[in-house]
Amino acid sequence: MAAGPSKFRSLTGAGRAAERALLSALTLVGAAWALEAPQLVGRAFFKEQYLGLFLGLALGSVFLGVKSHPRSPTRRVPWYDWLLSLSGLTVGAYVLVMYPTIAYHLAVLTPDKVWLGALAILLVLEATRRLVGWVIVALGAAFILYAKFAYLFPGPLSAKGSSWERIAVYLYLDTNGLFGFPLAVTASIVVAFIFFGQALYAVGGDKFLTDLALVAMGRYRGGPAKVAVVASSLFGTVSGSAVSNVVVDGAITIPMMKRTGYAPHMAAAIEAVASTGGQIMPPVMGVAAFLIAEYLAIPYGEVALAAVIPALLYYLALFVQVDLEAAKYRLVGLPRDQLPRFRSVMGRGWSFLIPLLVLVYTLMIAVWQPGKAGMAAVITTLLVGAFQREDRLTLTKLLTAIEETGRVLLDLVAITAVAGFVIGVLQLSGLAFKFSLLLVGAAGGNSLVLLTLTAIVCIVLGMGMPTAVIYVMLAVLVGPALVQLGIAPLGAHLFLFYFGMLSMITPPVCLATYAAASIGRADFMKTGWAGVRLGIVAYVVPFFFAYHPALLLKGTAVDITLAVTTAVIGVVLLGIACAGFLFRPLGWAKRGVAALAGLFLFPPPSGGVWVAANVVGLALGVLFVLWERNGARLSPAREIP
Repeated sequence: MAAGPSKFRSLTGAGRAAERALLSALTLVGAAWALEAPQLVGRAFFKEQYLGLFLGLALGSVFLGVKSHPRSPTRRVPWYDWLLSLSGLTVGAYVLVMYPTIAYHLAVLTPDKVWLGALAILLVLEATRRLVGWVIVALGAAFILYAKFAYLFPGPLSAKGSSWERIAVYLYLDTNGLFGFPLAVTASIVVAFIFFGQALYAVGGDKFLTDLALVAMGRYRGGPAKVAVVASSLFGTVSGSAVSNVVVDGAITIPMMKRTGYAPHMAAAIEAVASTGGQIMPPVMGVAAFLIAEYLAIPYGEVALAAVIPALLYYLALFVQVDLEAAKYRLVGLPRDQLPRFRSVMGRGWSFLIPLLVLVYTLMIAVWQPGKAGMAAVITTLLVGAFQREDRLTLTKLLTAIEETGRVLLDLVAITAVAGFVIGVLQLSGLAFKFSLLLVGAAGGNSLVLLTLTAIVCIVLGMGMPTAVIYVMLAVLVGPALVQLGIAPLGAHLFLFYFGMLSMITPPVCLATYAAASIGRADFMKTGWAGVRLGIVAYVVPFFFAYHPALLLKGTAVDITLAVTTAVIGVVLLGIACAGFLFRPLGWAKRGVAALAGLFLFPPPSGGVWVAANVVGLALGVLFVLWERNGARLSPAREIP
């Protein structure tokens, strides 16, 4: 989660000029790298040199713009933060300048490497503390201590400890450490997509997406809640951040839902779940999706394509429950005079669809590198904005978008840098290999048991930690074990991604829910448990796509069609069970029947047992719906108090 506004300084004078310069440079350097600028000008450049520059700019920006504690000065930069900012720039500049020389002598522990390595580790941990709190810092510190004292641990966790000098240099300069793939993905790919989102906001694209959702859903029962679902899924296609979606979209939709009759906790839960789904909604997903592509060495478009059906099932379950909640409480849509006209919305904003089409084409069809595709969308957005009548792009808006992109990047840089430390320690100590063997043994060779254990670990670890960190840890520790037990690599890694994402809406620590409850002034725990119910599909579907690749669009057209059809019916029945309403209120026994029928329909009909389960589920579902429809005619639904 990005630092809240209170953590950032409101600088003036030289401090403000330096902060603006560093944040803007962070964005522009990232954009240039995504556009493959070094190759275009014929310069040979190590990726680690670029990452050193990127990290240095980010650390320099953090210590200027983010307060060290609540009572730290807000309008000026204290002397010690100037010193820390300069130190951050130094550890990055060292790699930028010296890496072509030191790349061939990484194993040599010279004093400059050791001291700068130790300084880089401390600076990253302090920047992370300021941006996202102590939880991630404690995690990074625990792994670093393990690298030193691994020999004190019992059994399979025991390993030969390394010297402090070796740890500092390895984590600082080795490609499995600080400059490993988590930071590389942020610096090479994610920067372009964050820039895309900021560019779209700068030229009024966010208002177009909201108005489009209002046109599509505003007039139906429970219209504001359906607007939240549609708008948040649309915002998710360009942001990929659950908390950002809640803050941007929830400020509009949560009060709107409350005004039309939704309880505060339900309005907040709907927004939290809808916004969290943005991480799994193509074409622009959460950071972890880009990490999956990098880790598996496959095109990002392949990951996004595989995620389409699970994401749509997630939103379908939410939509069904939102609709039935509205029916249960007899909530109506918004009056027509409060809704924008479709012709007016499209006439004003149809051009905003062009960048999205460019993004989809370059990612999915032309198969460009994700960073380059993201920058193509950025350039298209800026061109579109330059010709807008309303919200036309100006130099001020452009400069603001560039600066804000850098600001949004700061917490991602900190998180992925610490993730690099985690991976570095796992590789340095050999724990990754041992842990996979340990898990396979604990699961008794049973993949379902291992998936269940993994899901629990994901949710527990996710209490207060971002999805990307959870994914990185478990991709290294658990991913090989899942693949070893026969689960397809992409299915295994998407499983980790999904359950890492669920920490955003699973109590007791769930950042998206917390943000939504704050906006809605709702009870946090009631909001949290309502969110679990609304997001139920995300807890179920991963177990099925792990075994049945057809749900990831892998297989023949017939297999995929049957898999999607049965899953859609299953999701609707499960949504009915969770909402407790279909034509009339449902008791727990009937809800159990609907849930059972839905679960029988989730597995694709890929074998005799699964076909039988589908037939039973379909028969049970049809009988249940007919029974309730007939019963509702004979005994009209009473109004829910």
